[in-house]
Amino acid sequence: MTLPQLEDLPTLAGRRVLLRADFNVPLADGAITDDLRIRAALPTIEWLLEAGASVTACSHLGRPKGKPDPKYSMEPVRARLAELAPGVELLENLRFDPGETADDPAFVARLVEGHDAYVNDAFGAAHRAHASVVGPPRILPSAAGRLLAKEVEVLGGLRESPTSPFTAILGGAKVSDKLAVIKALLDVVDTLVIGGGMCFTFLAAQGHGVGDSLCETDQVDTCEDLLKAAGDRIRLPHDLVVLGPGDEVRQVGVEVDDGWKGLDIGPGSAAEFSDVVAEAATVLWNGPMGLFEDEPFAAGTRAVAEAVAAAGGFTVVGGGDSAAAIASFGLAEQIDHLSTGGGASLELLEQGDLPGLAALRAAAAREGGSH
Repeated sequence: MTLPQLEDLPTLAGRRVLLRADFNVPLADGAITDDLRIRAALPTIEWLLEAGASVTACSHLGRPKGKPDPKYSMEPVRARLAELAPGVELLENLRFDPGETADDPAFVARLVEGHDAYVNDAFGAAHRAHASVVGPPRILPSAAGRLLAKEVEVLGGLRESPTSPFTAILGGAKVSDKLAVIKALLDVVDTLVIGGGMCFTFLAAQGHGVGDSLCETDQVDTCEDLLKAAGDRIRLPHDLVVLGPGDEVRQVGVEVDDGWKGLDIGPGSAAEFSDVVAEAATVLWNGPMGLFEDEPFAAGTRAVAEAVAAAGGFTVVGGGDSAAAIASFGLAEQIDHLSTGGGASLELLEQGDLPGLAALRAAAAREGGSH
């Protein structure tokens, strides 16, 4: 997919650029706990400033439901951005106005007023047809920022031409959330490893008892069909770590008794999954293997994270919980591409396009570019 790049914009010296960034950072008691998303926008900001532009950045933060909420103020982000990129203006939280999520033309008009060009560097929001994502490209010369362009290049490459053998590891809670991406990945992967809460619906489809583990009974038939179609390309855990009465933690095989709940893959499965990762030329990981925030159930996720970090192949870690796990284990520097988008990463892998990307291409076509 070809997107208009920063170099395709008209001369920016003395011009004002509206930059849609993804500064949806984690906060605790009003303080930023991880500034990765702010730092990730710096290459684009620095390029624009060096080109002589003045930059107005805008972002959402949390889900404030269309009205101002002090808990979601951009003030902590503004303070950190001022340290990292002095002179960049930052608008208040876009979602304080209901016009953002509604793609309201009047809100778009207020956003673009006084600006000469638009840059979208918010990959984490590119799957949403919101005003700040799809509105400005209808009006202003527009381009992809460095981060957005890199995300699309890497994730698009996984979908279109991954180097084989390609192993994808999917975790997280629900099969229903990942069903479309599972189907899309089965077209291109050599091995699909499934852990996390979603593995229990697959284990139930194989006829195993899952006890009180998270299981989507309405998805069991679908999982059975996927297992039949994929054959041995889908790998499931063969041992588990479970929590039972009185908070007792045990390691078991794949049968979980009533009253017990599976909360991590077992050490045998972790070792097997790690071996599969070590042999891969391309690795995609999205979703933890268990309840990694709770130490008794962190070993599976840690083992997979370490295997991905040590892998000789090209490694991509999807956003959200997997990125948080990689960061918490101190392994971020060892990953080839750490995606900043959770839902956006999955949707791009599923569909091959996103509303924010289509908007940029339409703007380029309107401007008479060759894109």
